[in-house]
Amino acid sequence: MDPVFLAIAFVLGFAARQVGLPPLVGFLTAGFALNGFGFESSPLLGQLADLGVTLLLFSIGLKLKAGTLLKPEVWAGASLHMAATIVVFGLAIFGLAAAGVHLFAGFDLATSALLAFALSFSSTVFAVKTLEEKGELQSLHGRVAIGILIIQDIIAVVFITFSTGQTPSLWALVLFGLIPLRPLLFSIMDRCGHGELMPLFGLFAALVLGAEAFDLVGLKADLGALILGALLAKHDRAGEISDSLLSFKDILLVGFFLDIGLSGTLSLEAVLAALLFVLVLPFKVALFFGLLTRFRLRGRSATLAAFSLATYSEFGLIVSAIAVSNGWLAADWLAVVAIALATTFVLGAPLNLMAHRIYAHFHDRLIFWESALRHPDDQPVDPGKARIAVLGMGRIGTGAYDAMKAHYGDVIIGIDSNADKVSAHQSAGRNVILGDATDSDFWARTQSGRIRLSMLALPQLSANLDVVRLLSDSPFDGQIAAVALYSDEVDILEQAGAHVAVDSVILAGEGFADHVRQRFPAELTELSAPEA
Repeated sequence: MDPVFLAIAFVLGFAARQVGLPPLVGFLTAGFALNGFGFESSPLLGQLADLGVTLLLFSIGLKLKAGTLLKPEVWAGASLHMAATIVVFGLAIFGLAAAGVHLFAGFDLATSALLAFALSFSSTVFAVKTLEEKGELQSLHGRVAIGILIIQDIIAVVFITFSTGQTPSLWALVLFGLIPLRPLLFSIMDRCGHGELMPLFGLFAALVLGAEAFDLVGLKADLGALILGALLAKHDRAGEISDSLLSFKDILLVGFFLDIGLSGTLSLEAVLAALLFVLVLPFKVALFFGLLTRFRLRGRSATLAAFSLATYSEFGLIVSAIAVSNGWLAADWLAVVAIALATTFVLGAPLNLMAHRIYAHFHDRLIFWESALRHPDDQPVDPGKARIAVLGMGRIGTGAYDAMKAHYGDVIIGIDSNADKVSAHQSAGRNVILGDATDSDFWARTQSGRIRLSMLALPQLSANLDVVRLLSDSPFDGQIAAVALYSDEVDILEQAGAHVAVDSVILAGEGFADHVRQRFPAELTELSAPEA
């Protein structure tokens, strides 16, 4: 990658971070800035971008539960939304052509529907990045949004396969052999240890066993990475592989965002057409919200999922590129779709950053659209008579729960938004319930409880801050304690309203020392005794 690209990407990514926006906004802006100065994308940048997307889909697969795709709100929600978008957008585009708008001249119904199809996808890269940054990938709205995106991706793969005329070879049947190989792959994962072999195995699985193997038999490489990740998802160390690849994946995705900005030619006509598509994007968001509430999601879950999907997609670019290469669309349309895509990223980033506050502001209007029946995973939560609540039952939260229970007995409850994690804790005998602590409705329903101490152990600073603010603004009058993953977060949490915040590294050291004192009391007593 050109050093100039890296320099401008860092400067603008850093600037975006300083004003409270995700760095990806800066990376996109860098791509457009470089485009404006006459730079073009390069094969190397394109390859880095492709690798980033491949690793992203692999990491999605590592966290994917196949049953999620079979839920009606996922497969039916994705299919109905795509069908409605193609009809509405297609008729609108055909209407512009009939009205004589220059760029749409010559569009018939089929061409209009094709362009509408390209605009019906939402961005997998954007949604996963924003959900990861907020720690919401495993929440109900996160699982639903990712499931919808995977259904869209599968539809895109089918279109690409048939439109390019590259049908899979008979050797594709050999890929079914990966299923009986899963125990062998699990055994290899067990033997990799916790060092450099683990991320290397992840790269091997994603890029060789997944992407390359699928590409060799005429299937889309990204689909192979997704499926390999899903095959490995049941292993206990799947999350460790995902974490080990996180920084590598994020660096490669910088290339993706730069490539998006560099791929659009900024002509006035292309910009105006792209802005027209951006202006109608609220229809897509409202349609997602309406469909998901019909599938019995609460207004909050439907709103947050819809906001995560409030973009156009990189698959829309691929569909447009195929249409241009086949002569179905004029070459100018590739730039239009690229500009529209990048613009929705820039607008969608702050929208998702403020999603919880937006929902709280429009709460009364949004819950009006909820169905009378409630989704099984979106039921009201009752903490019972608990007086201590641990929010976030990961490793730190679990340790805190066990320590507090040992001292205070059964007045403690754990709360987590990951259904699988909740089930595992319940099987282990812990009093853990499914709930999203960043949900203002959750606290509205539980404010009559007897909770006197809330211990925040959520995995992201932003999530802990959201809970601190929700508790501070609610009638809750108990104490708030929070874990900071980094030392500089302690002051941020306490300034936001936490009564005490503790650095997790110091906490781990103190816990280690306490455990040693309990394990070797006699030996340590001898050390502290005065010498004769």
